[in-house]
Amino acid sequence: MTTTTLTHRTLGITFTPDGLAQVCVWAPFAQDAALYLVDKDQQLPLSTNGSGYWRTTTRQLQPGDTYRFRLNGSTDLPDPVSMAQPDGVHGPSQAVDVSTFVWTDSAWQNHSLDDYILYELHTGTFSPAGTFTGIEERLAHLVDLGINAIEIMPVAQFPGTRNWGYDGVFPFAVQHSYGGAAGLQQLVDAAHRHGLAVVLDVVYNHIGPEGNYLPAYGPYFTDRYHTPWGDALDFDGEHSASVRQYFVENALMWFRDFHIDALRLDAVHAIYDHSPVHILREIREQADALSTQTGRQHYLIIESDLNDTRYIESITNNGYGMDGQWNDEFHHALRVAAGGERNGYYADYDGIRHLAKSYKDAYVYDGLYMPRRDSIVGSPTTTHAGRQFVVFSQNHDQIGNRMLGERPGQLVSFAMQKLMAGAVLTSPYLPMLFMGEEWGESNPFLYFVSHSDPTLVEAVRQGRQAEFAAFHSTLDAPDPQDENTFQQSKLGWSLLVQEPHQTLFRYYKTLLLLRKQSVLRAPDRTALTVVVDEDQQTLTLHRRHDHQRIVCLMNFSGDVKSMSLPEQDQPWQKLLDSADPVWLGPAAAPLVITGSTPISLQPESILVYVAGELL
Repeated sequence: MTTTTLTHRTLGITFTPDGLAQVCVWAPFAQDAALYLVDKDQQLPLSTNGSGYWRTTTRQLQPGDTYRFRLNGSTDLPDPVSMAQPDGVHGPSQAVDVSTFVWTDSAWQNHSLDDYILYELHTGTFSPAGTFTGIEERLAHLVDLGINAIEIMPVAQFPGTRNWGYDGVFPFAVQHSYGGAAGLQQLVDAAHRHGLAVVLDVVYNHIGPEGNYLPAYGPYFTDRYHTPWGDALDFDGEHSASVRQYFVENALMWFRDFHIDALRLDAVHAIYDHSPVHILREIREQADALSTQTGRQHYLIIESDLNDTRYIESITNNGYGMDGQWNDEFHHALRVAAGGERNGYYADYDGIRHLAKSYKDAYVYDGLYMPRRDSIVGSPTTTHAGRQFVVFSQNHDQIGNRMLGERPGQLVSFAMQKLMAGAVLTSPYLPMLFMGEEWGESNPFLYFVSHSDPTLVEAVRQGRQAEFAAFHSTLDAPDPQDENTFQQSKLGWSLLVQEPHQTLFRYYKTLLLLRKQSVLRAPDRTALTVVVDEDQQTLTLHRRHDHQRIVCLMNFSGDVKSMSLPEQDQPWQKLLDSADPVWLGPAAAPLVITGSTPISLQPESILVYVAGELL
């Protein structure tokens, strides 16, 4: 077994400062292994000490050269730790020396997690170019908007050029069509110059269906557990030490070699590990050790549908030490409160009452019976800070899981879009926007792939259609393989100069600035009170910090509602009014309110008042 080091990868092809290539591949059942240099038509033998790892050092392999591993004298395979696949997932691997990039971010310090304002984007559809350079060219827009962290959907090499990224099959290789390793390094460096942290979405629960060569090398998978994508990765079996090593080194690589600030770990409920030390905890411990060495802070944020606080509990309290998680339940409750459908997984959420509960308790199901699962779900979050929960009104899943990929801009009114944005950005949690949300993007975000196997393509089509049975759809799903499905999903940047999109963008900028300059900045769950009126479909959110008090009045109904602010000595001053004509609304509320004077709250609107000085 090899040993993880913090300073460099020990797996795959690495280069010493003087240009010597160090080669290491895990193939425990191979009788013979060699490195085949494709460009030179040359074979170099590898040796093993019986540990299952085959090694050599050579000057015959240089950065840019292509190669394969040859097992048992006949089977040529791409490197499972490949850093580049210029000819796709079935082609040869390419040697890359990531240490040659010249970084300019030595003064960069990651933001405090409390201050994170996230913006999720997909590289291929964010810009017309669909590359890391395309993102870099629009970093100024994101800074102007007011976010401070971009969250990039997975970039591990996948088949073809069109994919959400969750079908990646080379976890160490950066998608070639996006710009490869150097392109990602350049993007991160540029983001840091703009004051933006970079979060990268990674997938440690499965490997995609096309181009997965891991089983040809060793027992990476087990049939003891099953995931929606097939057999689970083996993190606790007989040969699991090397499987764990593979993914620990992957996480460290992103932090160390690409200066990524945080990882978002996809669907960790599909990671099965009954080892004494869970794989997530091991990643946490190794990331902390790296931070101690480098002085850079790195965060780990998970996606999970278990509502199990063990994941976000500290290691000292016998948890896995994850810094935070996406809170889909806030989204589900908000969508239903905004008039969304009540079928599929939304059937477990009753709207505004559950939204109020999520404001207070983060999870809606925190030890409660969930009808759809017919079981008790979740555990209380009493001791967990607001910064441990990421909330949103939309993301790639919640849009793309819809058959037609409709965004809220196609499903709710302009007024409701503003209310939903206000509901997220006034919460005591970390807010996240999805690309294009800030101007009310009208293009869908559809599910798309570019597989080369016709049988797999048809299986994806059929699976996509079956997925919508829960939503009782009788329409045909857009063809994921059709390039037009991908093209339709690209952002329409020209909308930024059109109405009402231009006004919505200004509204988002105002909301984000308000969050930064007020008590709303602190993700403090302790100084919060929620009052909900289910009959009236109104919700009042009280936020307090030091001597400042903010009240957010939300009306999810289609009628004008009369509401009152708490009586106090100081007058209430208006900070935000989504119904103001300046935001293309029907009427403005008073700028100053004294006592408990009733306020007419316009339909589908949010009002924010403050007592005390801004921060």
